[in-house]
Amino acid sequence: MKIKIEKMSIKNLRDIFEFELENKEYFEKTLLPRPCGYFNYEEFIEIMTEILEEQSKHECLMYIIRDLNGKMVGRVNLTLISLGSIRKAEIGYRIGEESQGKGYATESVKLIMLKGFKEYKLTVFEAGTSTKNIGSQKVLENNGFKKISKEEKVMKINGKWIDGYLYEYKE
Repeated sequence: MKIKIEKMSIKNLRDIFEFELENKEYFEKTLLPRPCGYFNYEEFIEIMTEILEEQSKHECLMYIIRDLNGKMVGRVNLTLISLGSIRKAEIGYRIGEESQGKGYATESVKLIMLKGFKEYKLTVFEAGTSTKNIGSQKVLENNGFKKISKEEKVMKINGKWIDGYLYEYKE
């Protein structure tokens, strides 16, 4: 195993802040920008405290990804969509620029799915990616996801509308 995932907590918020700040420009090329104030540490702590509260209510599972040397290389999370008869969650992930192409995303998605199966008895996972993000598509396909639809104009990045694919994994 090349990585370990660590649940987001008060103890690792400084690492998360520094990771996000270091990769801000890189992420904003392909992802929606973070909210206003996210890169001010005091406001960041307020935002993360709200997320930690959601996590304590089991509305989401937020993890950081560390390499074998303990360096934070990314984030992976589950947002619980439904815990009714169909136990479903959405997976999200991001890997820092210098850690791209090393298998961290594929492995972290696998690990978060295992946690979802075990801790929440999830049976369905969903994830979305832009039609141009081939790497992310491979991550999902390597974890058994199937492309189920194409959606037009799912988000606007740098003034341009981006189309996306919706993926699903069913147990």
